[in-house]
Amino acid sequence: MFGNMADMMGMMGKMKDLQARMKEAQDQLSTITETAESGGGLVKATVNGQKALISLDIDQDLIKPDDKEMLQDLIVAAVNRAFDNIEPKIKAHLQKATEGVLPNIPGLDLSGFMK
Repeated sequence: MFGNMADMMGMMGKMKDLQARMKEAQDQLSTITETAESGGGLVKATVNGQKALISLDIDQDLIKPDDKEMLQDLIVAAVNRAFDNIEPKIKAHLQKATEGVLPNIPGLDLSGFMK
């Protein structure tokens, strides 16, 4: 009986440790960035691991009133590509931050902790 109680306390300690590490890892996500481009480099978007757009660079040649629709499409494409590209970096960062706290469970996705 006492063994189970000790196991339970140990598990609760691990969960607290996991929560602390996840919080720290989430705070660090702002330092992870990814830049993607569209239009052959005419539009560049940089996002961070907290899924925020932090920089947008638009080539001067694209800024013409009659090209507004194309410019909007290129911006959307660059931003979406940057978000797609940063996803694996976020997962890798969170896995590394929680390494050794929980057993490695295949398929365990910790990104749910981020919301």
